Amino acid sequence: MLRVRATFKKTGRAKYISHLDLNRCMLRTFRRSGLPIWYTEGFNPHPYYAFALALSLGFESECEILDFNITDDNMPLEEIRDRLNAVMPEGMGIVSVALQEQKITAIAKAEYSFSLVTDNAVKLMDDVNKLISGTEILIEKKTKKGIKTVDIKPDMEIITCEKTEDSVDIVMRLPAGTQTNYNPMLFAEALKNSGAEPFEAEKFVRRAILCDDDTIFK
Repeated sequence: MLRVRATFKKTGRAKYISHLDLNRCMLRTFRRSGLPIWYTEGFNPHPYYAFALALSLGFESECEILDFNITDDNMPLEEIRDRLNAVMPEGMGIVSVALQEQKITAIAKAEYSFSLVTDNAVKLMDDVNKLISGTEILIEKKTKKGIKTVDIKPDMEIITCEKTEDSVDIVMRLPAGTQTNYNPMLFAEALKNSGAEPFEAEKFVRRAILCDDDTIFK
């Protein structure tokens, strides 16, 4: 049996497919592909597959992770990729297929890009720099025990922060995985709460899923 890990993109209209609907979508994709997917055992067998991280509705991604098992040990990985791509919906596509190397628990962070669109990019850039240079960035995060105030600054890494004519474009890394998950929308909310120049947060894209040492999760 081949333990397969596929990396797929989710762009355009596909960003509006919720995580629950994504499960149904992938089930149909596997059935249409005709691939020899391994089924779970028991009273109600179903195709085994698992996503590494849930993606927020409205976010695009270049690096979603899908794990599944193929019962044919001799099937080429390229054939698996091509057969899935032939039946995937608009906006989704397999970028690469490889054998699983690391456990899901190796995921430590994710990299995102997004734009803060505004009528005054100069002022907003100053507000962003002020927030980043502060001692803390407090947000309210929903947990299983209720709403909790969290300081995201110690775990947030700004890769780039650039001003354009009508936006501030940011690339940042945030914790992700089995222990802690931070959404970049939390940063945007903290910025609004700080009294920053009015803006709209747009074009959220998950660009990479990373291990603790900043290497790409495989």
